[in-house]
Amino acid sequence: MDFAIGIIGGGPAGMSAAIYAARAGRSAAIFEGAACGGQMLLAHEIENYPGVSKAAGYALADQMMEQVRTLGVSTVYGSVTSVAKQDGAFTIQCGKKSYTVGAVIVASGTDRRTLGVPGEAEFLGRGVSYCAVCDGRFFTGKDVAVVGGGNTALGDALYLANICKSVTLIHRRDAFRADRILVDRLAGVSNVQTVMNARVKSIEGDAKVQSLEIVSTAQGGVSSPMVLHTDAVFVAVGSIPKLDFLSEMDGIACDDGGYITTDDRCRTDVPGLFAAGDVRSKMLRQIATAVSDGAIAGTEAVEYLDGLSE
Repeated sequence: MDFAIGIIGGGPAGMSAAIYAARAGRSAAIFEGAACGGQMLLAHEIENYPGVSKAAGYALADQMMEQVRTLGVSTVYGSVTSVAKQDGAFTIQCGKKSYTVGAVIVASGTDRRTLGVPGEAEFLGRGVSYCAVCDGRFFTGKDVAVVGGGNTALGDALYLANICKSVTLIHRRDAFRADRILVDRLAGVSNVQTVMNARVKSIEGDAKVQSLEIVSTAQGGVSSPMVLHTDAVFVAVGSIPKLDFLSEMDGIACDDGGYITTDDRCRTDVPGLFAAGDVRSKMLRQIATAVSDGAIAGTEAVEYLDGLSE
């Protein structure tokens, strides 16, 4: 057996699971397709993680990963394409290599959800972005738009307001879903305007994004489309779980959104397979809840393996 526990995903849930597994004396490996840190790497500032009043996402990720390395956890970089269980053990296929592990913790996180409107795919990288921290600097002094109403969208708008001429925040509902502290902070920023009860119908331009066609979502009829001239649109409308690699694994239950359902011990319906972090069906998806899930899943995976050896 290559490792006692295989952890798919190197975000806060995966790193937390690795820490608890390693401290219990079990060999563990994180399978990560890019850089460890997950969605934290896209956060300009993190202010709601206990013990850290304010930190850049990449800095907090580095601190977590340094602790993981110190404990001797292995990191396997590459895309996991499948997970299979046979004779009580799991096989993780990562790139061209396969690894045998005793237990698996799925902490693969989510991908950004798209708008699915004309022009979105065509202008990707030419004014359409899903990461304000990654691409915002390209539009310094420009007029930009953000689509969404949650914490990510308002955080993006606040970040962009510091570097862009103007920011227009477009939300399909009449109230934001974000934390009150972000809503209050946004209200005090002079170069941010909001367009509520509205959605983007199409993204227009020539060589790059030049405008958005916006229509009303208010009940009782659709008003005339509004054209918003903008140099970029940052999409922040939620996420979908990354679970393609589990397509051949039978017996895994998911909710209507495709997120893995578990019990309160992060156990799935497949013995030895656990889920932690944003990929799990739950009410709140934050760094704090991700590391909590990881701690539980890591501990439960160790207990599962202990039970097999009794």
